[in-house]
Amino acid sequence: MSDYFDSNHPSIEHLRERARRRVPRFAFEYLEGGCHTEVNLARNTSEIREVQLRPYYLRGYGGADLTTELFGQTYDAPFGVSPIGLQGLLWPRATEILAAAATKHNLPFILSTVATASIETVAEITGGRAWFQLYHPVEEDLRDKLLERAEAAGIEVLVILADTPAFGYRPKEIRNGLAIPPRMTLRNIFQMTTRPAWSFSQLAAGVPEFATVKPYIPDGLSMKHLGQFMNRTFNGRLDRDRLASLRDKWKGKLVIKGVVTGEDAEKAIDLGVDGIIVSNHGGRQLDNGQSTIRPLTELAKTFGDRTTLMMDSGIRHGPDVANALACGAKFAFLGRSFMYGVCALGEKGGDHTMTMLKRQLTQVMEQVACERTADFPKHLVEE
Repeated sequence: MSDYFDSNHPSIEHLRERARRRVPRFAFEYLEGGCHTEVNLARNTSEIREVQLRPYYLRGYGGADLTTELFGQTYDAPFGVSPIGLQGLLWPRATEILAAAATKHNLPFILSTVATASIETVAEITGGRAWFQLYHPVEEDLRDKLLERAEAAGIEVLVILADTPAFGYRPKEIRNGLAIPPRMTLRNIFQMTTRPAWSFSQLAAGVPEFATVKPYIPDGLSMKHLGQFMNRTFNGRLDRDRLASLRDKWKGKLVIKGVVTGEDAEKAIDLGVDGIIVSNHGGRQLDNGQSTIRPLTELAKTFGDRTTLMMDSGIRHGPDVANALACGAKFAFLGRSFMYGVCALGEKGGDHTMTMLKRQLTQVMEQVACERTADFPKHLVEE
C-alpha cells in the first residue's frame, strides 16, 4: 500500500489554512489556542526554529535512514502522534483516522484519556501498539480500572501527565463555551452553518463523546455539570507517592510527560520511569514558562544517557523534528500538525501528513549528510 501525498498541500501551513476554512471557529480556536495571552504558545515554535544545523558537503554519505528503535519497537520515523483531547469535535472520527494512519506508517500513536475513541477501539485499530496517556484521576479505583482496561487491550506504554495540576486558563475556550457537545450559542450555531462539510460530517458520525471515560460518567448530566464532573474526577495532582504507586501497578513501559526540570527528572528516574517527554502541554498550561527546546537541551546534558528523552510542544514540521533530535531528543511527538491534516483532508489527512513529514525530514538528513536519526546531535551548531 503506497503512502498518500496531496501535492496541493505540501506544507503544514497549507493544511492549517484549509483546516481553518473547514472547521467552525470555536473548534479551530480549541486546536490552536494556548493559555492566557498565548506567549508560550508562540515561544515554543519560534525558539525551536532558532536551532541551527551544520551540513557536511564533502563527506561520503550512505543515505538517510529514518528508522528509530524505541522501547523495543523499531519505528519507520522518529516521530509520533501526541495525545489530543476532543479530537472528534475537531473532525469526526479524527482519533480513529490518526490511529489507522500511524499504524500504516509504523509510528506510535498516543491516545488521550479524554479522546473521542475508546482504549479498546484504538487498540483494535493499532493491533495493541498504541500508547495510552493517563490524566491521573483523583480516585485510585478509577485509575486502576483504566489501567486494567489498557493492559487488557494490549497497551504496552503508559504515559502519565505531570503538567496538568490545574486546568489551563484559556480565554478563547471560556468565551466559546467549549464542551461536548458544543454549547449552542447563536455565535456557535452561525459558525457551524458556515462550515457545511464539518456540520454534515458531524451529523453523520453522531455526537462525539469522551469514549474511554463514558462508563464512569453519571447519566443525564447537563453540559455544565459534565464539565464540573470532569474537573473533579481528573484533577489528581501527580506527586512522588502517586508516581511510585503507578510504577508498582503498571508492568509495561512507563513514560512521564511534562517534566522540564532536573529535579523532577531525577525523581522520575529514581522511581523507575522508562522515559520522559519534555513538554509544556503545547503552551496550554503555563504562559510564563520556557519553550520546550530549552529544557530539553539542558536535560539532555545530564540525563541523555540515563533515560529515553523525547519531546513535544512546538514541533510542527520535519525541520522542527530534526532540531529536537539535534538537541537531545530520541523521539518527537506532534499534535496540531496531524490535526490540521485531518481537518483539511479528512480520512486521508493523517496519511498525507505523515508522508509529508517523512519527506521533509529525509531532505534535511540528506542536506546535512546525517545517515541516522541518532547522529543529529553531531550536526548541532552550539551557541
